[in-house]
Amino acid sequence: MKALTVWQPWASLIIAGAKPYEFRGWRAPRALVGQRIVIHAAARKMNRHELSDLFHLRQFRNVDNTIKLAWAETCLIAEKAQGVLNRALEGGLPMSAGLGTVVLGEPRNGIDIAAEFGVPRANDSNRDEHANWGWPMLDIEAWPEPIPMRGAQGFWTWPTPEQFEGVL
Repeated sequence: MKALTVWQPWASLIIAGAKPYEFRGWRAPRALVGQRIVIHAAARKMNRHELSDLFHLRQFRNVDNTIKLAWAETCLIAEKAQGVLNRALEGGLPMSAGLGTVVLGEPRNGIDIAAEFGVPRANDSNRDEHANWGWPMLDIEAWPEPIPMRGAQGFWTWPTPEQFEGVL
């Protein structure tokens, strides 16, 4: 099974069903569309300012149109994101671990996704070239416990149980 390493809190937001798309600058490989993949939380520490911004955007998303638009650009589902963001602020999200699996949906253009969220463009990055494609995260299966594992960039192969020895 292939795995995809995603920075926190985004990996946990995917597994919570709060982040329906993973945005990337490239289209997902055709061979992986419709396949189950592991969502792996990166070892990279969370950016405290980014996390604080997300928390405040969610909290004040109905205050004015500028904040509403900024929240919509994240493409997050507020009700599902709240618990994850709270745990992230407390430092309670797993790092360098597999969190569960999803079925990788047919990639969609970020501009098309934006229309669904009522914004001129939608992404979870401040760099547009990183959000050309939205990969639907479907049929989420959260694992009961995170599985510690080193990750890699791009897609990589999640070890079989026989291969686990020596990779942790």
